[in-house]
Amino acid sequence: MASDRIFGLVTLFVALAYIASATQIQTSFLSDPVGPKAFPMLIGAVAAICALVMIFKPDPDPDWPAARTWGGLAIAVIVLICYAYALKPLGFVIPTIFAAGILSYQISPRPLPAIASGIGLSVGLFILFKFALGLGLVAFPKGWF
Repeated sequence: MASDRIFGLVTLFVALAYIASATQIQTSFLSDPVGPKAFPMLIGAVAAICALVMIFKPDPDPDWPAARTWGGLAIAVIVLICYAYALKPLGFVIPTIFAAGILSYQISPRPLPAIASGIGLSVGLFILFKFALGLGLVAFPKGWF
């Protein structure tokens, strides 16, 4: 019960800091009426509401995951941090292949389907983001093509 309240309190502080940082986003006068601040502020508000629920209605007997699950979560966090740092120098496709492949392998430890899902997810998301949504993604490191 106390662990849920502590986690809810930490989540509430993180959500409030996230909302505060979202208010610092600079917008031009030509942007849409909602602006780019709306989505991060909405995410922060939802996280704050979830934190308040955890604080005021904690689980009376929470089940903590096994040590193996904590190891898997740590690997996922490390992969996502490396992914964020690799996007700019390596482009979108290569880091996404590795990140999606590693995370897929964690979900189902079969190498060939994990590699296939990493490649498929990377190429599929690139096509979706680049051509359907019109985002300015760089596919590969500059100078390769």
